[in-house]
Amino acid sequence: MTPVLDAPASSLAGRDRAIVLSGVAALVALSVAYLFAWSPGMAMHWSAAQALLVFAMWGAMMVAMMTPTAAPMLLAYAKLSRGREGRAGFELVSFLLGYLALWTAFSAAAALAHWGLHAAELISPGMAIANPVASGILLLSAGAYQLTPLKAACLTKCRTPMGFLLGEWRDGASGAFVMGARHGMYCVGCCWLLMALLFVGGVMNPLWIAALTLVAMAEKILPYGESIAQAVAVGAIGWGLWLFAGLLV
Repeated sequence: MTPVLDAPASSLAGRDRAIVLSGVAALVALSVAYLFAWSPGMAMHWSAAQALLVFAMWGAMMVAMMTPTAAPMLLAYAKLSRGREGRAGFELVSFLLGYLALWTAFSAAAALAHWGLHAAELISPGMAIANPVASGILLLSAGAYQLTPLKAACLTKCRTPMGFLLGEWRDGASGAFVMGARHGMYCVGCCWLLMALLFVGGVMNPLWIAALTLVAMAEKILPYGESIAQAVAVGAIGWGLWLFAGLLV
């Protein structure tokens, strides 16, 4: 009799999984479509409209890159929400909005950094840092951060969805938004310097964007994610030292 009793719950879980994953895929597809349609055309001095466009570009890029890494957390929330409240609908959307609110704040900071680098004439037409010293400093900083206790603590929160939700649970749509924002805080804390490396490989370089997305997903989802983070640290530091060594030749 157990399979018969379990069938409805299993069916609901499968439906929730399909809804979450298809929603993530649609959101990512829309963001990627916006990025491909976006045309820089940056003047030396940005207008307010250009600044907003760059902010929107960063926002779309963070949605495309970071939403897939949050899929395990979204699936865990859907499962726990249905078990507690008998549904997993608007609250799930609210959770995602809270999560993306933190990455929107990061996008604003990244757009400001982009403006500063552009004004200092340190950004190439390919939207990468054109100065090897600046690139080296950013790589060394990102590599060093990968080895800090703060990175490790934030990554642990991202790698344990059910533990995070049980410890942070709040009822209702507003509670879901707060939980999503708190998860976003840990996610930004985990990946902000990793995302800053977009300035090294090219902000609009699709291969570099894909590579950083896969790294963030690997750290959060694959077994031994902490070891992956350490390997990334070695690679970033090695790359940075190689850039500085090239200046001495």
